[in-house]
Amino acid sequence: MMTVLSLPETLDLKASGPLKAAFLERRGEAVEVDAGSVRRLGGLCLQVLLAAKTAWAADGKSFSIRAPSEAFVETTRLFGAEGALLSADIHGVQS
Repeated sequence: MMTVLSLPETLDLKASGPLKAAFLERRGEAVEVDAGSVRRLGGLCLQVLLAAKTAWAADGKSFSIRAPSEAFVETTRLFGAEGALLSADIHGVQS
């Protein structure tokens, strides 16, 4: 069963705690992260996303990013984390 986690428009310092909690609630489940609404992505939330991807890989569970916004992709690229978090395909981004 795939759980969808929709990200808010702003992923700043205030959003990092709730984002971490949302991932902890879904630990052990396959997760698809909907990043289509993201307008601003801060470094701390990016770290939460990277940690979640690592945890899901360690658990052998699916973790994917669906249809990321241009802002999400560009910010991830600027932080140098595009290769670690995103890999392009025709329908959006899967990892």
